[in-house]
Amino acid sequence: MKINNPIVPGWYADPEARTYEGKHWIYATRSITEYTMQMNLDAFSSDDLVHWDRHEGIIEMTDFPWIWRAVWAPTHIEHNGKYYLVFASNDIQADDEIGGLEIAVADRPEGPYRGYLGKPLVGRFIHRAQPIDPHLFKDDDGTIYLYYGGWGHCNVARMNDEMNGFVPLSADSDEIFRSITPEGYVEGPCMLKKDGLYYFMWSMGGWTNGTYCVAYGVSDSPFGPFENKGTILEKQEPIADGPGHHGYLHLPENDEWLIVYHRRIIGDTEPGHRRLCIDRMRIGGGTIHPVVMTV
Repeated sequence: MKINNPIVPGWYADPEARTYEGKHWIYATRSITEYTMQMNLDAFSSDDLVHWDRHEGIIEMTDFPWIWRAVWAPTHIEHNGKYYLVFASNDIQADDEIGGLEIAVADRPEGPYRGYLGKPLVGRFIHRAQPIDPHLFKDDDGTIYLYYGGWGHCNVARMNDEMNGFVPLSADSDEIFRSITPEGYVEGPCMLKKDGLYYFMWSMGGWTNGTYCVAYGVSDSPFGPFENKGTILEKQEPIADGPGHHGYLHLPENDEWLIVYHRRIIGDTEPGHRRLCIDRMRIGGGTIHPVVMTV
């Protein structure tokens, strides 16, 4: 299988990738620098990772009347036959502004996604983390964790079974949100589990330029600690720079892992010019090897 990068035309960023009933899905930000024009999300689906169908405007935005700009950074999970979409809104800068992390629900992966709470899921700063860049991770026992955070801080929380709030992180504590910020963390958390180990990844650098990159840490707990073990995705001339804010796909038939991410054209200074790409990711024994970007 030869994957051609970028995988779809147009400017997109912050991909989250899932596989449902044999079909691969990518949920992505419409990468428009002017935030007031960035008012919905698109999804892409594929049976073969080569040919992709676009599903435009998957959120019913009239269910979110408080959102006036900056719809971005989707994450996605299936739970009890429903499909849940969590995304960032309004790029809030303080607790007295409305927005943060929103949640919507649908009966199908392509939507339409309807408002679920009538308010943000997380609408304030906790442990100094801006409520952006969510990532939903389902553990082997079915527990669903929400990782999120910008401004150099990352939190984890545990979703309740109804997916409309949170429960304590453990049975012997009332702690709901825990800071797990690793060294160098900026934004874009992503978690996967392989052979009993938790591989936590995050974006470093600046999203508007070629400094953007991805680092990782490993732990035997979903709460870490996650020591920075190094950079696994970064600028590679002459192919691209500024790769980051990623998701992943697992192909179980041959235990193959794919990183789904956005990257920039070298020399292009327009912040919104980001493109969706997929490359192979080698993981095992507590190590993620550096990713080789391809075209």
